[in-house]
Amino acid sequence: MVFPGREQFRAIVLRYVEVPGARTLRALGFTPNTVTILGFCISLVAAALVGAGFLMAGGLVFLAGSVMDLMDGALARLTGRVSRFGALLDSVMDRLGEAAIFLGIAIHSLRYDLSDERLLFLMVVLLLALVASQTVSYLRARGEGLGIETRTGLMTRPERVVLLSLGLILGLRPLEIILIVIAAVSALTLLQRLYHIQRSLDRDSGSTSGGG
Repeated sequence: MVFPGREQFRAIVLRYVEVPGARTLRALGFTPNTVTILGFCISLVAAALVGAGFLMAGGLVFLAGSVMDLMDGALARLTGRVSRFGALLDSVMDRLGEAAIFLGIAIHSLRYDLSDERLLFLMVVLLLALVASQTVSYLRARGEGLGIETRTGLMTRPERVVLLSLGLILGLRPLEIILIVIAAVSALTLLQRLYHIQRSLDRDSGSTSGGG
């Protein structure tokens, strides 16, 4: 299950953002892996800004870093440098960059003047959102390792990035609500992907057993 229009929106982003950006980066002499690492470094800057209390600036920088992250794959295809290590590096940097943002939010929350009850609630929601988000990403990688395309679900990385950036730009109270949404819908997405992988494996098993 995916959002209606997601693929159309993805095609627009590819045509008007990724490909032109990749061409510019190629002209500047960047390699795909360099762009991947640069996007991660931008996410670290965003996390530092959030931890220091500059939520709006951190949200904008995180969004910019995520846009940069779109370019590495397009640049790899454009320059003929698609590689398994590049895909691995991109996956690892994506997860670390996202985790850094959650850490920045945690640091800001601990430094902010919150009641003990609200702080505890925020830490629990933050941890749930992080674990569920990382598990969703892991299931895609694990599913594809089994030969199953696993992009199903409501809360994939692009949705998380947009929502996190929006929450940071709007402030801590809206961010709390968005973290609850990310945690809940990521948990649903986790179940969707598990079900999709199970059905695919069962179907493959049935085809194999019936092929004799």
